[in-house]
Amino acid sequence: MEISSFQSYLLILFILLTIIAIFVFRQFFKTRKEEINLVQYEQKGIDSLETATELYEFGSIQIKKRLYPQAIKTFLKAIKIYKDEPDEGKAIIENALGFVYAAQKEYKKAIKHYLSALTLFPNYTVALNNLASAQQSLLDYEQAILTYQKVLEIDPKNKTAIKKIKELEKRNNYQPFTEAKNKGF
Repeated sequence: MEISSFQSYLLILFILLTIIAIFVFRQFFKTRKEEINLVQYEQKGIDSLETATELYEFGSIQIKKRLYPQAIKTFLKAIKIYKDEPDEGKAIIENALGFVYAAQKEYKKAIKHYLSALTLFPNYTVALNNLASAQQSLLDYEQAILTYQKVLEIDPKNKTAIKKIKELEKRNNYQPFTEAKNKGF
């Protein structure tokens, strides 16, 4: 049995549409699940959430939905009650709060929380990358390079740090083209 070019075209089209449909439905169900979780947490109310873990989960959903002012309140409450959490958990909450401040372009506050996260968990490469990014946003390029280099000491294959160091070094080594001035047209 031979397949004509028209039939092969239809078969390929059907396969492509099936793959696209699978991805669309996966994204739909993922978004739907996040929406349901957000509604459930909002119905409970922030005051009824009693553990730092619950507050972190709620704050993470708020970040995904770009509800930054609400996420700040949630993470600040989590920080107030995270005494019994392990240092790594505390660092994750501090880093998340720093991320929210950075998303709102409040880089000095973000740096404060990234440093708190690093005090709790010194080898936390995500917080180091975020710290370097905030330093870069404040135009402190030398410090950002040093922070990215610290990331590479911990994780030599960290793609973010490698990419950003190259960008920053290229930026720092930039020299404008001056030969046209010397030619004397």
